[in-house]
Amino acid sequence: MSRPPHRSKPPMREGVGASCVALPHGPWTRLFDFLAERLPAVSAEQWQERMAQGHVLDESGAPLSPEAPYRHGTRVYYYRALDAEPVIPFEETILYQDAHLLVADKPHFLPVTPTGRYVQQTLLVRLKRRTGIEDLSPIHRIDRETAGLVVFSVRPQDRGAYQALFREQVVDKAYEAIAPLRPDLPLPAVHRSRIEPDERFFRQREVPGEPNSETQIELIEALGELARYRLRPRSGKTHQLRVHMDALGRPITGDLFYPEVVHGPGHADEDWSRPLQLLARALAFTDPVTGEPRHFESRRQLAVG
Repeated sequence: MSRPPHRSKPPMREGVGASCVALPHGPWTRLFDFLAERLPAVSAEQWQERMAQGHVLDESGAPLSPEAPYRHGTRVYYYRALDAEPVIPFEETILYQDAHLLVADKPHFLPVTPTGRYVQQTLLVRLKRRTGIEDLSPIHRIDRETAGLVVFSVRPQDRGAYQALFREQVVDKAYEAIAPLRPDLPLPAVHRSRIEPDERFFRQREVPGEPNSETQIELIEALGELARYRLRPRSGKTHQLRVHMDALGRPITGDLFYPEVVHGPGHADEDWSRPLQLLARALAFTDPVTGEPRHFESRRQLAVG
């Protein structure tokens, strides 16, 4: 028997798109039994509650109850949710929006995409709720701890062209950071090194070998024992700016990972008053879809002291 045609996904709810799972041959008589066994990241009690609340749907978008029979060869949809998600008390700003791009000014502490204990409290989901654009997708990322510019594609057919800009390193990126003043280290300078994952999964480190990262560093102004720096990364390694500044004896103010770990990610007692003083200040590129020159600049300011 031929497989039924794949229908369009159910609409997003509260900015969250539906996840899809295909049902294989197996011994299950109820859909609930399959979900509890094969997707154990959600407890059996949570699956039962989600199904009772209408958050698990069949291919036509109809809710499936906890007693719904298991039907192999079909698909079911469900919405990701967290029972106790911390509220991040800072708001994003939309700086620009057209038919192809949306540019947001992200606050510190807000993740770009759903991860770990954050779904609703992420930039992507907040923007989907706010704009109603279900196909909105980030074309690059910045750390949760970093504030500033994040660019999103509006249409799926444009996404690859915009992502290629960052992959091919043809975007002019400028960051600002507050860090110790080191008059003994001349600037401007270019720092190159090889960055690899640390034994602690959330950190990176410099190691001997062929450089895979490069950052241009300039002094903007001295601020007593601190200074404001402009950082221009020519590559996009995880934590690159934080690792490079620390290697130069200028760890960025408020950094909880470098040079020493204060605490790892997901710490329950977040100190909102001490953000990482790193800002994605400006982006410039030639738009691959429209051919227009694009330049965007964050309106946020870093705190000194």
